This record gives sequence, structure tokens and C-alpha cells, in this order.
Amino acid sequence: MSYLSPVSAMLVNAVKKAGQSLTRDFNEVEKLQNSVKGHSEFVVSAVNRVTRNLQQELSKAKPNYPFYVDGKPRPQGVYFVVSPIDGVMNFAHGIPYFSISASIVENETTLAAVIYNPATDELFFAEKGVGAFKEGYRNHERLRVSSRKELHGALTASLLKYKEKPEEYHNIHGRLIAGTEDLRIFGALSLDLANVAAGKLDAAVSLANSVSDLTAGILLVKEAGGSVLEIAQKDIRSEDLPAVFASGNILASNQALAKPVYELLNK
Repeated sequence: MSYLSPVSAMLVNAVKKAGQSLTRDFNEVEKLQNSVKGHSEFVVSAVNRVTRNLQQELSKAKPNYPFYVDGKPRPQGVYFVVSPIDGVMNFAHGIPYFSISASIVENETTLAAVIYNPATDELFFAEKGVGAFKEGYRNHERLRVSSRKELHGALTASLLKYKEKPEEYHNIHGRLIAGTEDLRIFGALSLDLANVAAGKLDAAVSLANSVSDLTAGILLVKEAGGSVLEIAQKDIRSEDLPAVFASGNILASNQALAKPVYELLNK
């Protein structure tokens, strides 16, 4: 795929324009580390600014598309799902692992999605039935999940949300560390899922995520040939994406590792 379709181009343009303010803010955030009050207010302002800019850019292109709000009923028809900053703690501490994402969804089917890290200028995008890609200067790189078939040697990623589910996370991390090669905790699920799609990570496991942080990454993993399961779903012969969105609990991997990782987590 050497060009962007109109729908992907719209999403890419919106996240990149919104990302300009975030890049400027990220370059300033390290200067405020010693001022707790000023630092906190600066981060809140940055989040509000990128949210406003992202919605404005998307609304210019599709003024009739509503925006999904986490925790609210999904709109009918076609709508946007956006995540202004996934990995806000990384952003706040000057760590360049955070993203902006935007998706177009029809009812509950994601049609197109973009994940963009403005700190590194890395952009990933996918369209349903077309594939997943990483943006390149001349040609876009087709993404494929890893080909690893054994847990031994697998590199997995997870998150830390100890305020919400401390015991469950301790259990998950212990099992992943014991059963795989290593565990990484980067702090931004959308980028973890993009890296599963790119084959850099073999699996990503996370609990209680919002629909806005899940939507784009799930499409990337699926279009890159991967598998997405709800961590506790009873029947894993097929995926249950509505259950993933309902609980926010996700296990994303290549097809070969889906069952072994699931069994590792559900012993």
C-alpha cells in the first residue's frame, strides 16, 4: 500500500495536526519537573489542548460524525473514537512513550484507525480488510505479528494499575515473568498493541482499559494477523471483541501464542 486512502488520510492529518501542540508541550514539560503545582497544571492544559485540537480537526472533515465518550452508550451509525493522550504519566515525566489515537467506527465495527507517537514521530494505521501499516517516508511498511510459536523466548508487555486491580496485576505479572522470556511495562497500551502488530512484542496483556485506548490498537493487531481475547472468556475457539470492550481486559498476541498465554493466565 503505497498511498493513504481518503479515510486514513483524514485520520492521519488530524492526529498529526493535533500532535503539533503536544510535541511543543512535551519539549517544555521537562523544564517544569521541579514545580509540582505548575507541572500538574501544565499537563492538564496540554491534555485539554490536544483534545480540543483533535476534535476540531476531525469535525472539519466529518462534521456529522459524533464522538464516543467512554462510559456512555455508543452512538448509532458512524462515529469517532479518540484518545488524546494514552500514557499521560509518561508524557508528564518526559518519557517519549505516549500516543494520540483516532478511529472511525460504524456501530461497533472499527473501520479505520491511527496511532501516533508525536515524541518519536512514529505513526501506525490500519483499515478493516486492507491491513495494518507503519508510515514510511516513501513506502508504508506492512505490519505482521511475530511468528513465535513457543512461550519460551516470548517478550510480553503489560501495564501497572495498582490503584484499580493490584492483586490481579501481581498475579498476571508473576505468571508472565515465570512463563515467558521477559516482561515489559511501558505505560501506554495503544503503543503496546501497535508493537504487537509490528511483531516487536509477542503479546500484550492489560486490565480495565477504556474503549478509547483499546479501539485503534485492536484493529492494528487484527489487521496484522493477530488474535485478541478477553482474558477470562470461557471459549477461546473464537474471539469475543464485545466482551473485551465491555470489561477492558485484553490479551493480544499472534495466533500461535493466544492459547498458551491464555492458559498461562488462567491456570
